[in-house]
Amino acid sequence: MNPEPATLWHANAAPAALRPQAQGEITADLLVIGGGFAGLSTALHAAEAGLRVVLLEANQIASGATGRNAGFVVPNFAKVDPDGIRATLGETKGSQLVQMAATSADLVFDLINRHDIACASHRSGWIQPSHSPTSLNRAKDRVRQWSAEGRPAEFLTAAAVKNLTGATGWLGGWIDHSGGVLNPVAYARGLACAAETAGARLHENSRVTALNPTPEGWQARTASATIQAARVVNVTNAYADNLIPGLAHSFFPLKVFQIATEPLPQSVRDRLLPGGQCVSDSRRNLFTFRFDAANRLITGGMHILGLGADARVPKAIHRRMAHMLNLSDLPPLQYTWSGIAAVVPSFLPRLITPAPNLIAGIACNGRGIAMTTAMGRELAQWATGTPTEALAIPVSTPAPIPLHALMRHAPNALLPISQWRDRMESPAGLGR
Repeated sequence: MNPEPATLWHANAAPAALRPQAQGEITADLLVIGGGFAGLSTALHAAEAGLRVVLLEANQIASGATGRNAGFVVPNFAKVDPDGIRATLGETKGSQLVQMAATSADLVFDLINRHDIACASHRSGWIQPSHSPTSLNRAKDRVRQWSAEGRPAEFLTAAAVKNLTGATGWLGGWIDHSGGVLNPVAYARGLACAAETAGARLHENSRVTALNPTPEGWQARTASATIQAARVVNVTNAYADNLIPGLAHSFFPLKVFQIATEPLPQSVRDRLLPGGQCVSDSRRNLFTFRFDAANRLITGGMHILGLGADARVPKAIHRRMAHMLNLSDLPPLQYTWSGIAAVVPSFLPRLITPAPNLIAGIACNGRGIAMTTAMGRELAQWATGTPTEALAIPVSTPAPIPLHALMRHAPNALLPISQWRDRMESPAGLGR
């Protein structure tokens, strides 16, 4: 796989350090496959715990989904809340996972502060406005549940949402004040430097082509190296290949587009999100927006299956944002990009153990920055000897989704129905 085109984040992060290909015979306590947030967090925490860590990235650090998102730091789950998680996983395991998610933004911003990572981070909260009476009631319930976990969650009236976002029509919503935004590429590169400072060895352009068990653990091969490791963590996530049989069929790969406009005038910037929060509303085809440090307006969305999506969808997303935010003179597009998210029907992250001393982490379901950083810390604990049953994230063997070749297209194929349902539920005054 060649690196995908650069994003806004790549263009506005400090130049990356060049890391060599893996060469020759290498021995490690832990091999990490994948240089995204989860892999970098794993490498950092494991190296800090004293392990000899080697990380292999097929392309460059932050070339995959890690560098291709919107830069939201959101400390909760996309579709489920604490009560539902405990009902699904049981009180003990459910509480572990809830606490991991609830403190995930704390972890991100603590790492930024502790390692002095310059990534345009701004911790002013994540807002979820409600587009319908049903979603408004759910917002109240979400505040109840996450407040009970000690989180700074607050219910918002329609007037409060308007004051915070500068947009009209939403019925209310809620905010988690511990969320925020950052430049994900700069954050990932900062984690990489921190991991190296802790003693981890990072190699780019080092795709693993074979992975086989040995009496000492596992042997991985690249085009120019052989790595012997006692334990292996695979965190290629949505970019999984056939290195672990069945892994790529254990989730739905969801393509999400992002766009950034040219900078907006300060007068418009003063109206929209004056506090610098990020927004993702309650719709099935959710509407998101935030600003970067240069006043570029950023939003994203899914696409309907069909030819020409890469050219067609960004223009449609741009039109939608102009309509939603009442911006008749919205500046033109300056950057467009897309990335792949891993989604499972339960909307919960998973750890998969296909064999002894081998583990894979997948499916952060659109909550990548906070959730994968926290996942990396869990995987580092596993690497240092914590039993899988003691980890916060559910662990299972590979479980390919039935009819995966067909079902993997379901989220995009069903998008028109989701859009219609959103329109039927939204009040007339809310942009559709």
